[in-house]
Amino acid sequence: MTKSPLINALSAAGYIIAVASFIYFAPQLISANHFVLIPIAMLSLFVLSAIVMGLCFLYKPVLLYLDGNKTDATALFLQTVSIFALLTIGLIALLILLSAMFTRNLQ
Repeated sequence: MTKSPLINALSAAGYIIAVASFIYFAPQLISANHFVLIPIAMLSLFVLSAIVMGLCFLYKPVLLYLDGNKTDATALFLQTVSIFALLTIGLIALLILLSAMFTRNLQ
């Protein structure tokens, strides 16, 4: 990835959005007649997700660390995780806000 923690965190978030969207819309697109393929696809997606998240969060910090830039590697990793945590907290706050608004409109 890059030395920009913002780009790394946004890349991870973008991947999650793409996967979640696929999982949400997949039942409309894929026939349920192929039951044995569903667990295979889910395990493959799990492995792919681990690789992509490792790439987004660890690739550049590990390279920096191996080049002897331990301080920069640690800073990049922690900044990326911090930005991703803020994105996650923001999403949860948005969900709570929208849920409260929806509940208020039903009454």
